[in-house]
Amino acid sequence: MAIINKEKNQTLLQQAIRALHERTFFAAYPENPTPEVYGETADLEGRTAYEAYLHKPFTELLQPNPSDWVGQEESPYLQQALGITYPFFEANTLIERAEKAFHTWRKVDPAERAVLLVEALEHVKKQFFQIAYATMHTTGQSFLMSFQASGPHAADRALEAIAAGLEEQTRFPAQTEWEKPMGKYSIKLQKSWIPVPKGISVVIGCSTFPTWNTVPGMFASLVTGNPVIIKPHPKAVLPIALIVAQVQKVLQEQNLDPTICQLAVDAQDNLITKELAEHPKVKLIDYTGSTTFGNYLEKLPGKMVFTEKAGVNSVILDSTTDLDKVLQNLAFSVSLYSGQMCTAPQNFFVPETGIKVNGEVIPYEVVTQKLSDAIEGLVNNPKAGPQILGAIQNVATEQRVKDSAQGHGKVLLSTCNIKNPAFTDARICSPVLYEVTSADKDIYNQELFGPIALIIKTKNTTESIALARELAETQGAISCAAYTTDPEIKEQIKDEMSLAGTPVSFNLTGNIYVNQNAGFSDFHVTGGNPAGNASFTNPEFVIKRFTWVGFREPAAV
Repeated sequence: MAIINKEKNQTLLQQAIRALHERTFFAAYPENPTPEVYGETADLEGRTAYEAYLHKPFTELLQPNPSDWVGQEESPYLQQALGITYPFFEANTLIERAEKAFHTWRKVDPAERAVLLVEALEHVKKQFFQIAYATMHTTGQSFLMSFQASGPHAADRALEAIAAGLEEQTRFPAQTEWEKPMGKYSIKLQKSWIPVPKGISVVIGCSTFPTWNTVPGMFASLVTGNPVIIKPHPKAVLPIALIVAQVQKVLQEQNLDPTICQLAVDAQDNLITKELAEHPKVKLIDYTGSTTFGNYLEKLPGKMVFTEKAGVNSVILDSTTDLDKVLQNLAFSVSLYSGQMCTAPQNFFVPETGIKVNGEVIPYEVVTQKLSDAIEGLVNNPKAGPQILGAIQNVATEQRVKDSAQGHGKVLLSTCNIKNPAFTDARICSPVLYEVTSADKDIYNQELFGPIALIIKTKNTTESIALARELAETQGAISCAAYTTDPEIKEQIKDEMSLAGTPVSFNLTGNIYVNQNAGFSDFHVTGGNPAGNASFTNPEFVIKRFTWVGFREPAAV
């Protein structure tokens, strides 16, 4: 049995639990891929390891006897198949193995589970670079974003879920002697409680953030004693497969069944997601993806479902002290990973009377032109543009951008002919920008996934706020940006958007953007509007994965 440094892992867990309460900056895993942190050869070794997986079966998983091998991944940078195949298992086989593993895993002490899972993250840390290249060539994220999002940031979110799960399972005493005075005598009972896991968990991943969006539910279920079946998107398997393989390795090293955590790979012509989700043995489901499928999952009987679905994110522009800095910040937010982020802004509400800047009113037409110029200048920067945009993950997204000029209002900015000098065949679309009016709800009351942004001309800021709230309440929203120097308007925005269950980022400029959420501090999705019913990582995200069960008997005399 491999030796785990329990003291080190327990210390990290306590730091993580403290960070959950304090909500200040805490990061267990450094986000910059520098040689000083990860070693001089880490990048080369990671790229070499990634390339070694190409065009052959992926044999790192400890899941024996597959019925087939499948794989459909394609690099958005090369527009070529990765050629990796993964072991395929029928849904019933995965369920049977998970059911068997459940009765071992549920009896492991919660604190021991947490220490073991932290150890798995330490193993994952050694693979951050190969995970980064795997993410880059399945999602289209730039290398730096791939490294940060699928490596350190995902590991921080996983640790956050482990810490929250451990805290909730140890919130109450394991046992106590209970005594009730009854006058001349008293009643004494010995009472004890155990957190009982719900059962098999299925985590359904997405194609754009295959680890960051998957590991919170994955580790929340594991730490609470539930076996997990990870069902990745067929086009983005390798990043999460590498993580599952490390979890399985640690489980086996501790003489535990590695199928406590399984990978369930399928293909576009043989999808098993519904079969898994509807199976009566599956009690927990985590999902990131489209609203339609998310709504279907939420209605399944007998399941505890945690969803992150589509949202329509708004920007409310009222007043500022530096319009150029604001628009540069927003141009970056629109362009980052070509808008393929659930937090990316889409609808920009601008009053027809213009924006107040240090007491001066900047006309509406000037504001819209400045935003268009800021986006165009950023994406046409030969050094910064390709790195910020990345590549388009899905061909359908590329086509949607190209077709968006039909019926989306006045064209302010069309997609540019961008080329990535390092990847000449990369699938790239720069942001498009259209102008509509507040009456054009049929255009802006839906998510336009990808680099598509709308400027919506409103009568005034009051109408902008009302429309942003209405969209959040009816269509869902995961983020909102607002710019105002008026304290009363700021409070109005806070009040209206809080009722719509939408967090607001006020007056962001510089190197912090509305797209970004910090582990241990920001709650990702609130669960308070149609964009999703769960939040990374509030207590509800973990306590619904187990049940407190009590036992009592007369105390020994």
